[in-house]
Amino acid sequence: MPSGVLQSLREAGRVASAAREAGARLIVAGAALRDVSEQVEHEITRRGGGLAFPVQSSRNEIAAHYCASPEDTTVYVEGDLAKLDLGVHVDGWVVDTALTVNVGDRPENRPFVEAARAALESAIAAAGAGVAVRRVSEAIESTLRRYGMRPMKNLCGHGVARWTVHCPPAIPNVADGGSDRLALDAVVAVEPFATDGQGEVVERGPAEVFRLDPRRATGSIGSPEVVAAIRRLNGLPFARRQLADLPRSAVEETLRALRAAGHLGVYPPLVEAHQSKVAQAEHTLYLGPEGVEVLTR
Repeated sequence: MPSGVLQSLREAGRVASAAREAGARLIVAGAALRDVSEQVEHEITRRGGGLAFPVQSSRNEIAAHYCASPEDTTVYVEGDLAKLDLGVHVDGWVVDTALTVNVGDRPENRPFVEAARAALESAIAAAGAGVAVRRVSEAIESTLRRYGMRPMKNLCGHGVARWTVHCPPAIPNVADGGSDRLALDAVVAVEPFATDGQGEVVERGPAEVFRLDPRRATGSIGSPEVVAAIRRLNGLPFARRQLADLPRSAVEETLRALRAAGHLGVYPPLVEAHQSKVAQAEHTLYLGPEGVEVLTR
């Protein structure tokens, strides 16, 4: 891997780690999800990083993709399992990381958080260039089951790349019979999800995360000003919060038009199918010739 690329990834990882830990300290009963998300986003940009995607905080049975809208008044409450998921890029090179906060440190929630963290450490220990992906999946699944938890069968880790949050290889949280191996110089995000439910998510609720493929020709669709602002994100996911300086009516009209034309990727919240609680832990790894480097530690 070129030294400049690795330097950018390491810097993105340092920013992401600091922003994640700062955000975790803000997640307390009574704090607003929108305020925490915006403060974490400010911390990322203050430290010189760019947003690889809008900060998301999903609670309890919502496993992922809950992103506060500009009008969201939701607050954390005692007993929440609150995920904080953030992505940072430097010069387009992306890292992705997440943790779960047990709001109020409720004893009944500790096994979820501990299981997700332990599964992540097991996955890191199993990973490496040339390692079969299924070995990493086996490490995640077996660790979660030792804690009495189940993995999320239809959520997985993934590769990251320049201006790209999700790309091959997929790293399932459940072992399968696949023969894929992790490549030398790969950069991958590993993200175990722990639940005491059945371990499947469904899409439920309004989407607040969107993506415009930069290769799409949008022509005269929507507001030129709004489309230009979205295009400046180079195909990274975005939320309405990132368009707050533009007229809201123009933003809504453009999102509707892009979606109707089939140009807009839409990512609703992912909810455990039986409303069971979910915890998450995630790091981005560089699989180098000297071994595994955890970029977001």
